[in-house]
Amino acid sequence: MAGHSKWAQIKRKKAANDAKRGKMFTSLIREITVAARAGGGDPNFNPRLRLAVETAKAANMPAENIERAIKRGTGELEGVRYEEVAYEGYGPGGVALYIEAVTDNPTRTVADLRHILSKNGGNLGQSGSVAWQFERRGQIYISAERYDEDATLMAALEAGAEDVQREDDAFVVTTDPTTFHAVQEALRQKGFTFEQAELAMVPRATVEVKGADAVKLLKLLEAVEDEDDVQKVYTNADIDEDALAEAQV
Repeated sequence: MAGHSKWAQIKRKKAANDAKRGKMFTSLIREITVAARAGGGDPNFNPRLRLAVETAKAANMPAENIERAIKRGTGELEGVRYEEVAYEGYGPGGVALYIEAVTDNPTRTVADLRHILSKNGGNLGQSGSVAWQFERRGQIYISAERYDEDATLMAALEAGAEDVQREDDAFVVTTDPTTFHAVQEALRQKGFTFEQAELAMVPRATVEVKGADAVKLLKLLEAVEDEDDVQKVYTNADIDEDALAEAQV
């Protein structure tokens, strides 16, 4: 089983913060647009678009915003043309960073990220420099307060999941990317609803980061995540609890 990073838990809490909602809506609109361009505008035949639309609805995005984003992706409406880019780098303590962005100007995005990282004790690396430390996995978050642990574990494994672990107030169901949507559908059929579902870059193993390096890393991750073009940032850092309190994230 791949390692888990506390940053994943922090991001879930951040997503619930109204102050971050504008940034979240921007990211979701870009994801919907890119997904519709890549696989067509019908969510029934485009699993990536279906996931993006479900996530947007769960975040209470207005239906008209979702529809416009789909139409921009399919070319029915004019709009900015976005492309997907991944960047790799290092943070304080030498931890790995994997950054996914959707941008209309990669030159601007890489310059902005290079500035953010250098300002916060990190640096960009070459393509392939850290990607090998992560693996793509489906992750489905189910409320641990609403559902029984044994029942969730049994249902997830029967649905074809690889593993189930508890993280704070949620069960994290991990799947192979190829079975991600099938596992979701099987769990829905069993009556489960999800707090979040995504295809994520999960670290194969984690590196413990403490003290000043941990505080610097959290500030760097916050700054990267707040960059307009960034969709998601992943790290293999296992961040010390004391640093979480000191950084107040």
